[in-house]
Amino acid sequence: MQPAIAIRGLRKSFGENTVLDGLDLEVAPGEIFALLGPNGAGKTTTISILTTLVRPDAGTASVAGHDVTTEADEVRRRIALTGQSTAVDDVLTGRENLVMLGRLSGSSIRGARARADEMLSRFALTDAASRRVGTYSGGMRRRLDLALSFVVTPHVLFLDEPTTGLDTRSRRELWDVIRGLADAGTTVFLTTQYLEEADRLADRVAVLHDGRIVADDSPAALKARIGGDVVELRDDEDRLVHKIATDGTVSGLRRALDDLDAAAAVGRVTLRRPSLDDVFLALTGGPVRTPIEKESA
Repeated sequence: MQPAIAIRGLRKSFGENTVLDGLDLEVAPGEIFALLGPNGAGKTTTISILTTLVRPDAGTASVAGHDVTTEADEVRRRIALTGQSTAVDDVLTGRENLVMLGRLSGSSIRGARARADEMLSRFALTDAASRRVGTYSGGMRRRLDLALSFVVTPHVLFLDEPTTGLDTRSRRELWDVIRGLADAGTTVFLTTQYLEEADRLADRVAVLHDGRIVADDSPAALKARIGGDVVELRDDEDRLVHKIATDGTVSGLRRALDDLDAAAAVGRVTLRRPSLDDVFLALTGGPVRTPIEKESA
């Protein structure tokens, strides 16, 4: 089966700053793929190249079977991009935004209205269809942004940090929408700084560091590389006092607790499994920057 996205030896520099240094990557059709990396690692540059906004210095990249450099028009016909900020008109209503884009995409008035109603229903915005977008909450605006991306159904949807700035409830609602899109056959390529988002949503995760992919696997497999469960003992100020690795079995947990008893250790015991934060720290040498969440609206 032809990959939805194929990258070979991709290179890109800005002045003397090398951002991508021989990037190799494939994404399967219908997959939710998450690209992680520290700030400045090249995540947005990668999406910009794949969506034909930036030309690579070397290497090749294809999307939906078409080269991003020599067949840019064909690529653009098959993709949609939702960036870090919403691209909706606050003065128009939700329905008017969708109808306008449908008309700009070549649909008749009747066709654009029908597609708008379909998207409003699909993204749970029917009740707010006649309201000005300026009155929408952050989560509603992001859903409308995604709905606009699907006025013309894309083969591949690119999401550049799609839930940044959303409260926890809105972010999880958007996860359900994204998962539904993939279940319907759309390939989703996303970047995110929420490691929980990648863990819960992505079928496969790649970590970009120093311009190259340093890990590429399912979230579960990446976490398994770091090790098994860990029993942690913390004091009253939540400082780590002891840490004992276990094999995840009941007998392994008992042995760890016996070791703590033998050491006369005092504190609060927790059992922790490796997270993508641990993977990220091990592979890049630093923690990911987690954006500040907004209060629920």
